[in-house]
Order: sequence, then structure tokens, then C-alpha cells
Amino acid sequence: MTDSPVARTTLMDQKLAAVTSVSHVEVRRISIAPATTGGAHTHNGPVFGTIESGSVTFQIGTGTEIVLRAGDVFYEPAGVVVSKFDTAAEPVVFLGYFLLDDGAVPEIEFTS
Repeated sequence: MTDSPVARTTLMDQKLAAVTSVSHVEVRRISIAPATTGGAHTHNGPVFGTIESGSVTFQIGTGTEIVLRAGDVFYEPAGVVVSKFDTAAEPVVFLGYFLLDDGAVPEIEFTS
């Protein structure tokens, strides 16, 4: 029997669109003030994230709203409307991992 000092847990296994071209990943630490309504938006590339502190109400399109808390991971597909990324009574800090093609920079477009 081997006891390893390392434990690995898969938090997400997300399929990407077959046409996704990624040459680099930009990682950003993003802070949002309490009681902020993020507004419906899209991104120009897939975005993965990890909540470091606080919580947000998260919704893709007309899907189910969920509350993300510290340690939770999320995925925002490229070009798909993120309907909600709203903070509660406390600020939220998260890491955003932006998958980008050659020469691209992370972009956000508000849809409403």
C-alpha cells in the first residue's frame, strides 16, 4: 500500500468548442465591490475562474442561477451571454483564466 503526500481532485473537466484556438492564457486577479450587478456580457474567448473570497450569483444565458463561493470554479464560454455575475453583501475576489489566440487580449462586451 502506498500513501501519497499528494492528493488530486478534479474540480472541472470542461469540453471546449472544436474550433477553439489557444496560444496563451492570461490570468487576472479581479476584485468586485459588494452589491455590484455585473450586467449581461460576453467574452471573446473562453474564461475559467476560481472564486478566492466572497460570493457571486452566476448564470449563463437562461440557465440555472447558482451561488459561487470561495474555492468554487466556473466556466464562461466564448461569445455566450453571462447573464449574472452579481456580488452579495461582501466583495468578491476571483482569478480569471482567459484562453486567447495569437495577438488577442481579453475583451468583455456588455449586452444590456
